[in-house]
Amino acid sequence: MSAILQVPADYSNKPLDENRFPLLSHIDSPADMRRLPLEKLPGLCSEIRDFLINSLSSNPGHFASSMGAVELTVALHYVFDTPYDRIVWDVGHQAYGHKLLTGRAARFHTNRKLGGLSGFPNPAESEYDTFTAGHASNSISAALGMSVATNLSNENPRRNVVAVIGDASISGGLAFEGLNNAANAKNNLLIILNDNDMSIDRNVGSLNSYLAHLTASKGYNTFRYKAFRLLKKLHLINDNGRGRILRFNNSLKSFFTKEQNIFEGLNIRYFGPFDGHDLPRIIRVLNDIKEMSGPRILHLRTVKGKGFKPAEENPAYWHAPGRFDPTNGAIIKDSAPGRPAKYQDVFGETLVELAKANPAITGITAAMPSGTSMSRLAEAFPERTFDVGISEGHAVTFAGGLAKDGKCPFVAIYSSFLQRAYDHIIHDVALQDLPVVFCIDRAGLVGEDGATHHGVFDMSYLSDIPGMTIASPRNEEYLRHLMYTAQLPGRKGPMAIRYPRGCGNETEWRKPMRRLDTGRGQLLTPGGDVTVMSIGPIASEAAKAVENAALQGVKAAHYDMIYLKPLDEEIMREAVRSGAPIITVEDASIKGGLGSAVIEWLNDQGYKVPVTRIGIPDKFIPQGTVAQLRHLCGMDAEAITEAIIKAKNTRDK
Repeated sequence: MSAILQVPADYSNKPLDENRFPLLSHIDSPADMRRLPLEKLPGLCSEIRDFLINSLSSNPGHFASSMGAVELTVALHYVFDTPYDRIVWDVGHQAYGHKLLTGRAARFHTNRKLGGLSGFPNPAESEYDTFTAGHASNSISAALGMSVATNLSNENPRRNVVAVIGDASISGGLAFEGLNNAANAKNNLLIILNDNDMSIDRNVGSLNSYLAHLTASKGYNTFRYKAFRLLKKLHLINDNGRGRILRFNNSLKSFFTKEQNIFEGLNIRYFGPFDGHDLPRIIRVLNDIKEMSGPRILHLRTVKGKGFKPAEENPAYWHAPGRFDPTNGAIIKDSAPGRPAKYQDVFGETLVELAKANPAITGITAAMPSGTSMSRLAEAFPERTFDVGISEGHAVTFAGGLAKDGKCPFVAIYSSFLQRAYDHIIHDVALQDLPVVFCIDRAGLVGEDGATHHGVFDMSYLSDIPGMTIASPRNEEYLRHLMYTAQLPGRKGPMAIRYPRGCGNETEWRKPMRRLDTGRGQLLTPGGDVTVMSIGPIASEAAKAVENAALQGVKAAHYDMIYLKPLDEEIMREAVRSGAPIITVEDASIKGGLGSAVIEWLNDQGYKVPVTRIGIPDKFIPQGTVAQLRHLCGMDAEAITEAIIKAKNTRDK
């Protein structure tokens, strides 16, 4: 039984134009590409870029990262015998070229669409996608496991395993754990460091500065690489005493260059940095080092957005720019005048407003200042704003330290990324009853990014934590009220405020903020036939359903619960007194969310009231528009209306 909600694919293939793509149109697998002579490969790279520019201009996706990794992708599949050899991509933002070369070019028009290709590497989609890649920093650990497995199995011929990781991802704690273990376990892992000096926003931290200046030792690396090729050709190098030779080389290098390579300090062979767009050289280097024993790192310097000038000049914006004109890069705006603001922008503006009045407020994000709009606080109060890079666990514990000494930290992290910091939330914040405010962006179904990015588990995984307050606003105005409430002096314990990706429904949201009573909801629509309880912006779908049911003669009460924890017990008692069946609606997993909390309360109090739960089923949800996915999950207005009518009819029997 698959854990992924299955969606039938009904798209037809679109063969590539042979005149425009004379090479790419004839490649159905990397084996086809490996039959090309070396001098044809630069032309293939140009065709891949041309294809990506035109495809992503109308069907948006992750643009700049894939453009910057074209030569690397071609070189990897040209040198290694994929899929027997393994390529493990980190995050997967750069893997579109990989998809084109592995039999998916004719289906690429379905990328990130319901029933189409996933926007990230997905083993269920292709044997060339060796590991799920949606969150950063996992490639080294996963690839190391594969490399050790191939050694334990004594596979013949030897199976090569390559991890491709970016300079931002390698700063994550998991990547360092993998590096440390790679230096000590028996393996032949090759790590490709794709260094473009960028993540989504510009990289931060001392490691990024270190990588940016590592070219100081380029002369030494060139000499060492040439010496290695000569000694290997003369059969004067083998693995006996490798560690001693490596440490001796490192000592000489440190003495002459007055700097030490962090990777070689871990006893991992290091090659580079090389120009990541010099395709012949990359292929030559890969051929030379691919059969080496033991872990090694190849450092490539690339340009994010390579081949499209607007993306090269502003790579952060072109990470995922939406629709654009492929001829000049002009962005095609989807917003119309008077369109409601994005929740992230409401958060950013409100946080600045609160910080002006409350000097204790600080802001923390993990490599997503623009994505969360924490960048607004950074502009207004740079000394009180901290981007810690791809280090969600550190972000939470760092916030705990700030809160311990009297600050009021607002931690803005996407819901699916906050999962990585679960132990830190428990041990370093909740256990000490620290007033850290978790602003959980991209909560609920996020759309085209799919299963790795949907923020559907946060209410479930947070609700078990003692002392945790969990709330979700139904609109932008109530997001402001909750943020104001969270920073009031004297509030105890951690508080989570979850809100979705994209725009809300309100245009006049800049209203005076007020304190909301903790654990108190609000009656939106009176009624007695059925009781509907919703939490968060999904209230708009529930409200439409209540209106539709009223047209059919069914009067449903609608409550906005606002808080999952603590649950509003007065509303619960009102619902029980009415005798009406209850329907809960949430843009989150129905396992452990609002519906579960309502059932648990009723059971604990000894009440027997029928409850219908509407939310994300116990499945991983694929990509698609939010509207499509809500319909697929049975949680749009139409499905809620049907549930209301059914509950009323069942009660009348």
